[in-house]
Amino acid sequence: MSTSTVEAPATRPERTGFGRRLVSANTFWIGLVLVGLYLGFSVLAPSAFPTLFNFQTLLIEASVLLVLSVGMTFVIITSGIDLSVGSVLVFAGVVGAKAMEALSPGHDATSAGWGVIAVGLVAALTGGAVWGLANGLLIARAKIPPLIVTLGSFGAALGVAELVTAGVDVRTVPQALRRTLGYGTSFVVVPNLVLVAVVVTVLGGWLLHTTRFGRYTYAVGSNAEAARRSGIGVTRHLVLVYLITGLLAGLGGFMSLAYYGTTTISGHSTDNLNVIAAVVLGGTSLFGGVGSMLGSVIGVFIPAVLTKGFVILGVQPFWQPVAVSAVLVAAVWFDQRRRRTQDRR
Repeated sequence: MSTSTVEAPATRPERTGFGRRLVSANTFWIGLVLVGLYLGFSVLAPSAFPTLFNFQTLLIEASVLLVLSVGMTFVIITSGIDLSVGSVLVFAGVVGAKAMEALSPGHDATSAGWGVIAVGLVAALTGGAVWGLANGLLIARAKIPPLIVTLGSFGAALGVAELVTAGVDVRTVPQALRRTLGYGTSFVVVPNLVLVAVVVTVLGGWLLHTTRFGRYTYAVGSNAEAARRSGIGVTRHLVLVYLITGLLAGLGGFMSLAYYGTTTISGHSTDNLNVIAAVVLGGTSLFGGVGSMLGSVIGVFIPAVLTKGFVILGVQPFWQPVAVSAVLVAAVWFDQRRRRTQDRR
């Protein structure tokens, strides 16, 4: 009994201040890297890069990855990983498209109304949530390593999507959805896809940085056993984290469907790696317990700015993954040095 009274306060989740978690040293430095990249490309291509059109395109292309990165931030902070988000996105898009087709005359949803579109959205979110729940149960309850579970889901979700469509993309997407969410704008210049991504990111940041759920996420990633002894339901929490990640992948699938007007089955094969790289670039530690939503936002835009800048300057696109990989390795090296410095204290 005396042991429990001593251990409980020591293992209680640390209540770190909002500002300290939101803007860490990692976030500050990676933010400077992003600003430097943007200014550098603006100087090299002043008539093409720092334009309103290019900025809008940059935001739109990063929107889906930004939504995925919100869920991935929670996962990696818990010291987990999710390799399946790209495939779950594809699966959710297929489920949403097929649901809208099934409710449309002649299975052509091109002229479908908002009632059918709402059903498609619910179907996509449900499809993503089901995969996320399955991942969470296998990881948290069956105690199978996240790498193995989500690698299996990566292949299974994509395979099921291809079985449902016979490997052929669904192209009968409602025009109303495309006009409104796909390439519509609000406040004259703000793309609606970007607004959705901003709302999701703000809600994710609020959940992570100001709520008990967020504190528990940091605690589980820092020391799962200590979190369990302090009264946190670690198993339930991990299931919820992966469920949220799957749900957001479902939303990303619906956003992609609206933007491209097709399910793009073969177009998201690297989304999982891009999202993981973005979150780690933003300062979230692969060892768990450290990370911020603002850092993930910055991390998403670094490869996006590099890609845009290389295209405008006429640099071969093969250099983009080389540059991102170099920055990613540097970020992990910096994180390891930080951890070793803390351990010596």
